[in-house]
Amino acid sequence: MVGLIRPPGFRGAAFTTAAAGDMMSGDREEVSGTLGIRAEWASLRQVHGADVLTANEPGRAGPGDALVATGKGLPLAVMTADCVGVVLETEHAVGVAHAGWRGVVAGVVAAAARRLERLGSRPGPVLRAATGPRIGPCCFEVGPEVAGLFHDRYVKSTGGMTTVDLATAVREQVPQAEWWSVEACTRCDDGWFSFRADRTQNRQAALGWIP
Repeated sequence: MVGLIRPPGFRGAAFTTAAAGDMMSGDREEVSGTLGIRAEWASLRQVHGADVLTANEPGRAGPGDALVATGKGLPLAVMTADCVGVVLETEHAVGVAHAGWRGVVAGVVAAAARRLERLGSRPGPVLRAATGPRIGPCCFEVGPEVAGLFHDRYVKSTGGMTTVDLATAVREQVPQAEWWSVEACTRCDDGWFSFRADRTQNRQAALGWIP
């Protein structure tokens, strides 16, 4: 199906593009059918924090920005339109995380990884993680109050514009993971929904599941 990106080497992970439609409005049947998953997904009321919830059934699990599960056949989803969508998996568990700048500062992806590793086998499980499309350091302009919350290595100032590299900040929260990334900026590359570009209410999805 046009509009889906499957990270190589992952058991159950996918990112949608604008071509797949708005994942907030229920355009999920074709995506789910192509992936071979159920059309009823578990999701969150995303609040730009670091709370990690456990999903046992479809529907909204509650307010939070990361969702984990150990049961087979339950798709987990977070919605993005500039923020970083992350899928994480171990042998026995899967998780998804929604990481805007507030969530990154709060450590949401690190929190999700810790939860997954507690659910996994011992000694330490192999952790794979993938980042979806997101606003890049080319376009994520911030003020000094936001830039000051990040380490200098994630901040760049050029021509009077200060930007933050969210994706690198996310990956470095979980250095033990085997990372894969969609290399695309939602704001300046074609084919993505971007709130920064046009205030759209449409959203891509980052999906994770255990087949």
